[in-house]
Amino acid sequence: MNFLAPQFLVGLLLLPLAVLAYLWLQRRRTRYAVRFTNLALLANLAPRRPAWRRHVPPALYLAAIGGLLLALARPTLVIPTPREDATVVLAVDVSGSMNATDVEPTRLEAAKAAASSFLDQLPAGIRVGLVSFSTQPATLVEPTADRATVREALDGLVARGGTAMGDAMMQVLDIAQQVRNAEKAANPSASPSPSPSASSRTRPSPSATPAPSASGSAGTDTPKQPALVAGILLSDGANSVGQTEPLDAAQKAAELGVPMYTIALGTDNGTVEVPDQLGRIVQLDVPPDRETLAQVAEITNAQSFDAPTAEQLKAVYSNLQSRIGYVPREQEVTAGLAAAALILVVAGAGLAGLWFGRLP
Repeated sequence: MNFLAPQFLVGLLLLPLAVLAYLWLQRRRTRYAVRFTNLALLANLAPRRPAWRRHVPPALYLAAIGGLLLALARPTLVIPTPREDATVVLAVDVSGSMNATDVEPTRLEAAKAAASSFLDQLPAGIRVGLVSFSTQPATLVEPTADRATVREALDGLVARGGTAMGDAMMQVLDIAQQVRNAEKAANPSASPSPSPSASSRTRPSPSATPAPSASGSAGTDTPKQPALVAGILLSDGANSVGQTEPLDAAQKAAELGVPMYTIALGTDNGTVEVPDQLGRIVQLDVPPDRETLAQVAEITNAQSFDAPTAEQLKAVYSNLQSRIGYVPREQEVTAGLAAAALILVVAGAGLAGLWFGRLP
């Protein structure tokens, strides 16, 4: 917690003084009580002692004073805030290995369910695109805020063919470039996106939060940072076909400033049944290529995840929505503290009236 007016925190020194004053008043009440010498009559007049309850209202009042003093210092907290200008492109592997049943009911069905849940968790302002890839990549949905369109395309995915992971990543980058170009046309003052020759120092942070300008300040015409464009690559096997190697595509993504979060779906024991050249059904091992996916995420300064079960896949998407869908921003919480202090005052007064029939 930070404070915009920390000088007012000096007022908190009043709290220990108030506690000492309260303790002194309690000792003084005890001293006056012993002057009533007829103890039997005193017991009849006050048969029940309030005990600890008489200290509760003052304690609530002291807490309220502390809250108000903190409110004067204008505290701030870093709070996750929904993004309003981000684009996420889902790249889903639909190769034949996605028919494996090591992830129930199948890898593909688990991927569909988790991605659908991911759409529900994202803030409404984030646009989502969908790319499927097997032997070749295909853009099924251009980035849109219409979740129903993306969900309908997800439901229609069918697993077959090889795994063109590198080509799928290039497809995601083509979409990212289109988004950047459209943004630049709509807002010429926006900072230009990194050129293909940019060094790796221009990579985004893992949280993909644009850094504020060091020289800019409120009220000045500082260039607006480009909106986040991120890819989520879900695959369950190694790159087997295509024109581009995954690591070459990852280098291109790093140059363009597009983080590629990767998910390795499945277990090392996953198998599928496929026909051989003679038409006989054979069993083929299809372990996920975790190493390549981890390298892709590292090169693009994103993060890789391992999802051997449907439950863990949903947990991965939940993690991703908090990373991509929200950005930490510092917000003032003065009003919240003042409201909490008011509630404490009302609670103290209410308990005093309920227990003792009077307001302190």
